[in-house]
Amino acid sequence: MKEVLKVLGWLLLLQGVGGLVNGLLGWWRWAENLIVVNHLAFLDGYEVFASIVTGVLGFVLLAVAESVGRAEADE
Repeated sequence: MKEVLKVLGWLLLLQGVGGLVNGLLGWWRWAENLIVVNHLAFLDGYEVFASIVTGVLGFVLLAVAESVGRAEADE
C-alpha cells in the first residue's frame, strides 16, 4: 500500500509542478501534451489553480505514505 501511495504521490506532484511551471512561465511547450490538466476541457482557464491543487494532493499522498510506513513498522 505504501508503494502505491508513493508512486501516485510522485506522479501527482510532478504533474502539479509541471503544470504550474507551464501555466505561469509557458516555456515548457514541448511538455504541454504530457500535462493532464491541459487535456481536461472543464478546467480551461483554471490550469494554474488545478496544477496547484494537483501538486498539493501529491504532497499529501506522499505524507500519508510515510505515515502508513511508520504505522506498519510499529506493528
